[in-house]
Amino acid sequence: MTERRSFKWPALLTPTGRGIAFGGDYNPDQWPDEVIDEDIRLMRQAHVNTVALAIFSWDRIEPCEGEFTFDWLDMVIDKLGAAGIAVDLASATASAPIWLYAKHPEVLPVDRYGHTVNAGSRQSWQPTSPVFKEYALTLCRKLAEHYKDNPTVTAWHMGNEYGWNNRYDYSDNALAAFRAWCESKYGTIEALNEAWGTAFWSQHVNDFGEVQLPRHMGGDAMVNPAQQLDYERFGNDMLLDFYKAERDAIEEICPGKPFTTNFMVSTDQCTMDYAQWANEVDFVSNDHYFHEGESHLDELACSDALMDSLALGKPWYVMEHSTSAVQWKPLNTRKRHGELVRDSLAHVAMGADAINFFQWRQSASGAEAFHSAMVPHAGEDSKVFRGVCELGGILETLSEAGLQGTELEHADTAILFSAESEWATRSETLPSMKLNHWHDVRDWYRGLLDAGRRADVVPLAYDWSGYRTIVLPTVIALSDQDVRRIADFAKRGGTVVIGYATGLIDERFHIGLGGYPGAGGGLLCEMLGIRSEEFNILGPEAEDEPAEIRLSNGLTTRLWQNDVTSLAPDTHVIATYQGPEAEDWELDGTPAITSHPYGTGTAVYIGCDLDRHDIAKLVGLLPAFGDEPDGEPDTGMAQASDPRVLHTVRRSTDGTVRFDFYLNRTTQPVELKDVAGEPVLAHRCERGPEAGGYTLARNAVLVMRQVE
Repeated sequence: MTERRSFKWPALLTPTGRGIAFGGDYNPDQWPDEVIDEDIRLMRQAHVNTVALAIFSWDRIEPCEGEFTFDWLDMVIDKLGAAGIAVDLASATASAPIWLYAKHPEVLPVDRYGHTVNAGSRQSWQPTSPVFKEYALTLCRKLAEHYKDNPTVTAWHMGNEYGWNNRYDYSDNALAAFRAWCESKYGTIEALNEAWGTAFWSQHVNDFGEVQLPRHMGGDAMVNPAQQLDYERFGNDMLLDFYKAERDAIEEICPGKPFTTNFMVSTDQCTMDYAQWANEVDFVSNDHYFHEGESHLDELACSDALMDSLALGKPWYVMEHSTSAVQWKPLNTRKRHGELVRDSLAHVAMGADAINFFQWRQSASGAEAFHSAMVPHAGEDSKVFRGVCELGGILETLSEAGLQGTELEHADTAILFSAESEWATRSETLPSMKLNHWHDVRDWYRGLLDAGRRADVVPLAYDWSGYRTIVLPTVIALSDQDVRRIADFAKRGGTVVIGYATGLIDERFHIGLGGYPGAGGGLLCEMLGIRSEEFNILGPEAEDEPAEIRLSNGLTTRLWQNDVTSLAPDTHVIATYQGPEAEDWELDGTPAITSHPYGTGTAVYIGCDLDRHDIAKLVGLLPAFGDEPDGEPDTGMAQASDPRVLHTVRRSTDGTVRFDFYLNRTTQPVELKDVAGEPVLAHRCERGPEAGGYTLARNAVLVMRQVE
């Protein structure tokens, strides 16, 4: 495993250098110079203490090839520094200037159909282009040389959302790099042929010079899934290499200041294998945009739970989120009253020590002109800007109370996430193309919240040995090493919950033989004490067929049922398929959910899909999620709490101070009793008549402080 860079947090320009960072992307090059003084006046009014600068400013910094001008940027940075506002300075390479594309059209990416991706948007460049890299690293070095001693620049922001537009490149440069990547990984062409299963469909290659990219193959042709999975890994690695090249070019000239790049983690996307990327930044950052609808807060918390794990429990940075609506979704809903503050504080409740928006001033033109901002089109006399000012004051209050630097207390249950399994579930060669690993993680996360319990979301590759229970929802790809780790966890007394589509393939996309789930050479089946022979797939496409099957404990499955035909003698059946629909599919009485002792632990098998509500019901039935046998609640918030409230705890590193966050998950008021501690913040809350009593309105946040 790659050695991780040491955690390093960017300083503010406060007297102590500490405090919760608050601000956003600042793009003064979109505006006349006279707007800058007005911006800084409003920033001070809003308690802004940091901005990300020059993210898309390459053409302003280098308007013509080799002609670098920093006067305008110096002026902006000087004004910000004088106002006490720190700068997270970008490498400015996310989008190249038009003159570069005009001179070197060969740097443009190519899509899977062989079409050149034209310039004019973001990231219209090949990560493997030596020409583009030369220009980009020259810019990085010029910036580093000019600003290495500038005290206002306290952090470096590399690129921007790597992979947003060039995650998949099928150019000749990419082909050459992919062949080299494959040779480095496999060593021999025989090993590649074995890994890719090239005996199928006459795909054998004689040397690495015959290796192809998974380009469009016509009609409904299916890509070799092992080849596609390696291409996903390759794309991740090429962009990570590009990031490291930029970082290293700047760090060689300007050592000592922390480096980051903004990840894109929400449960609608997880573009890269951020478990790898997190090793290469000094502090972890994320761009998160809310999911419209009733899952709004839960989805945010689930994404943040993964971010906290990527940060190894250290504070992390919200680099972008929105004050209200965006403009790039099919449905661009605005935020209701209180949600601007509530969403920001939810990130803080989940471990963030920096709250930033895209962007400071809403653009008057361009592709994101209708994307909300801190200063909207309506100006400072607006609900949005008043909400921004309110939030800035709240974050200062939390900083003064000592919140900054405290760390999120872990739950006792870890839901395991794997970027490779997420990529694999997108394959069009699976029994169902409706699988989605990340969405199943989200459903389990929400189901646990509905049952009054909170879970962490932890990368499969990380250390999760300290948890009491691990859940693997649709972790479809498990290597032999992964399965051994899971089995060892159960042997030592842990509880393992295996989902219906977990462990069907290994890391090469090879099927484990002998029955499902076959990963680990049969070890997974042995641990679970079951064997399934076939999948039963439901869907509305099958007219006049049952659309769902009931279970004997009242739950319902609607997509996928495993036909479990073998049980170990000591396997306990928790639920079976039952009823006329199950009988119609010849599943009546077949085990659907089982439990099996393994070592000193337990392995639970969920042999069918369940929605979030049924997951919550199941959690209440499984001993794996109960309190300790002596009746006392376990530490790590194992005990069930009010499911209407998201409750998290942040503690000082010495354990003497704790901050309890309570967020209303519902649209109705929620009453809390016997809340311990002194209130630091009661946003949209009212005190009850009894001590420790509060009523939380919709979008409410209550923060209590205790010294222990």
